[in-house]
Amino acid sequence: MTRSYQHNPRYQAVGGTVARGWETAVATLPAGPAVLALDGPAALDWSAVRSALSDALAARELACRVLDLRDHEADWDTVLRRTGDGHGADPHYLPLARASLAEVYESLPAVEATDEGLLVVLGPGAALVPHDLLWYADLPKRYAEAAVAAGDPALGVNLGRHGAPGELRRLFYADWPMLDAHRDAHAARIDRWLDLQDTARPASVDGATLRATLADLARGPVRTRPWFNSTPWGGHWASRELGVTPQNGNTALGYELIAPEAGVLVGDGPEAEVEIPFQLLCVLHPEEFLGAEVHEEFGTSFPIRFDYLDTVDGGSLSLHLHPQEEYMREHFGWPYTQHETYYLTAKSDPDARVLLGLQQDADLELMRKQVIAAIDEGEEMDVERFVQSHPSEEGRLYLIPAGTPHASGIGNLVLEISATPYLYSLRFYDWLRKGASGAPRPLPYDHAFANLDTSRQGEAVRRDLMQEPRVLREGAGWREEVIGALPEMFYEVHRVVLEPASEGAELDTAGRFHILNVSSGDGVVIEWGDGRTHDLAFAETLTVPASVGAYRLRPLGDRPVHVVTSLVRER
Repeated sequence: MTRSYQHNPRYQAVGGTVARGWETAVATLPAGPAVLALDGPAALDWSAVRSALSDALAARELACRVLDLRDHEADWDTVLRRTGDGHGADPHYLPLARASLAEVYESLPAVEATDEGLLVVLGPGAALVPHDLLWYADLPKRYAEAAVAAGDPALGVNLGRHGAPGELRRLFYADWPMLDAHRDAHAARIDRWLDLQDTARPASVDGATLRATLADLARGPVRTRPWFNSTPWGGHWASRELGVTPQNGNTALGYELIAPEAGVLVGDGPEAEVEIPFQLLCVLHPEEFLGAEVHEEFGTSFPIRFDYLDTVDGGSLSLHLHPQEEYMREHFGWPYTQHETYYLTAKSDPDARVLLGLQQDADLELMRKQVIAAIDEGEEMDVERFVQSHPSEEGRLYLIPAGTPHASGIGNLVLEISATPYLYSLRFYDWLRKGASGAPRPLPYDHAFANLDTSRQGEAVRRDLMQEPRVLREGAGWREEVIGALPEMFYEVHRVVLEPASEGAELDTAGRFHILNVSSGDGVVIEWGDGRTHDLAFAETLTVPASVGAYRLRPLGDRPVHVVTSLVRER
């Protein structure tokens, strides 16, 4: 039976249940002397957390003293220096911070249990002080980004800036890398995981249930909770076709699977569910989930992402590129770079275009002059004088290796299949567009020109970056095609074509995770193991862990089904 796009895919907790409310969580605490470390991101409303927890402890008649770790923060100049954001730092980007959360503090306080009751140490990095119990109170990253962008005074503050306005640059390149590394280092010994999307009534699971659930998810296909963000260029395809409610007027960016921000919903329903970071699957079960060879190459970083770029009745993306590998390592601190591809899922305009690659012998000095004139004088840039414009073809993959200028034009729904680094769009030109604040959008064009790959020009663009499908395998009623692969790109993109009512295609992870997306048709059923199944509808994305091994895709509905897949290729 077919179904529509699912906005809140959910999985059962294993070995326990999802609890609701502070009272339920507090009921698990010992009455005797103990230190409870309550850790979590800076973007939490820690004052509200402290108040709610204190009320719940008082209701249980548990004596408690609270130590707010944020009261021990170092001065801001010291925090900046320790986290690589000193005088003269790049106004657009930072190298990914590698510092410990301890660097945010002047010094960590000496802590020991009181004679009776609890000592609660709360704040980012609480796990760093000696403790008897560790709780982690989480808030999905989308809340922090939205709060900083909106200037919310309660949420979105940066590490070391308690009570100060937030900044996206710090959030992306300093806070998140430090917080993620800290959380991951302590994940194996968390005693309770709390989801603080509702501060007054959080959902939570005990640590044993958290880890048992992740162990189970690492052995079968799993879909993350999708969400759609709005931008000045955003379109309306997802709101019309998938029933997505736009946050700020459009559905520009569809976060199907962007590992650093993705979450998996666990529980029985909206009233009893927790959102667990997808990244913890890679941290606690790297070989089962990623595969041994992928784990050896990428550590616990999930290296491929799937997201939507929706410009249907919207605007063109900025003309931009992504850092070449050496530049990415030296300037931004990522060990691998942002090779991309665009899969054209749908288009609303027969004249829709994709900008990709340089014109033959493009005048780059003139291009730079026009970029600067656009910024300084508000003059329009003659983009197609320098960059090629190609018709948007549904079902075609456009390969975008690092250093290649590109943009999706108006009227496209693009499934972007890319390497995971996603915060380094080095822009040349943004059509004189302004951001939500009314200020021009930032254009770090010096970075962009420093990374421009001049070999991606002329006829070579069509030949190398717009490849024709080649059949890899086929059977009765199905075939698997390679639709995009380049020597410098560590992943490949395939497509499985299934005829209706066929027995389906047989695939095998062969020790490397797969990602699937139904790009046309009604959907598929994934079958694996001893009769286990997972359905996948049109436009949905699913990860098949390396541990699954052999599996089958059976088509649903009475139309052909196309499933776009990606995997890390063998070196």
